[in-house]
Amino acid sequence: MSNTPTPHIGAKFGDIAETVIMAGDPLRVKFMAETFLDDAVQFNNVRGMLGFTGTHKGKRISLMGHGMGGPSIGIYTYELFNFYGVKQIIRVGSAGSLNMDLHVGDLVIAQGACTDSNYAAQYGLPGTFAPIADFGLLRKAADACDKLGCRYKVGNVITSDVFYHENAQDDKWVNMGVLAKEMEIAILYMNAARSGNKALAICTISDHILTGEQTTAEERQLTFTKMMDVAFSLI
Repeated sequence: MSNTPTPHIGAKFGDIAETVIMAGDPLRVKFMAETFLDDAVQFNNVRGMLGFTGTHKGKRISLMGHGMGGPSIGIYTYELFNFYGVKQIIRVGSAGSLNMDLHVGDLVIAQGACTDSNYAAQYGLPGTFAPIADFGLLRKAADACDKLGCRYKVGNVITSDVFYHENAQDDKWVNMGVLAKEMEIAILYMNAARSGNKALAICTISDHILTGEQTTAEERQLTFTKMMDVAFSLI
């Protein structure tokens, strides 16, 4: 294709599999490539955003970082969906809990994503768009959590453009049953919807916004692999 490589991804068309698992931190992507992939080949290092393609249990799969926040994941997932023939993206990341039954190390599978982002304004819709996951992927992820014995919840998250928020009003999202807060899922789901493709996000609770509970470095190392096990089971 004439529009690859893109300004942000140095791969040629065909270098990236139809299924991509993404994480914000490129070093987490490197860890997944070393842990889960056979015959991994690096296809991207533009701006340090690592990407690898290999096989997992005989199936071809790619892994790539997406950076922090909506604008960053918006660029990478748009290019993957629209220029590289990617059909489904599974994000594994971290989130802050807004639910008293979701604790550090638990998983949240994002069925839908509220947002304070203005990303959807570009579509000129005559109303408010509700970004949602692909149900087939979601159902498989919940089944995998049950099989693996993971503590998890399925439901709504809030995707925020602001990390250091001066007026977050998190209690209002709590009142609406929102489970957790993060910064990318709504944009991923919008790009998937607009391109006619599939997406799912599985997040590990890294901290609890209401109680102040936080993970240690050791806990992050040991518990963040649960969401990876779930994601790779979907391939």
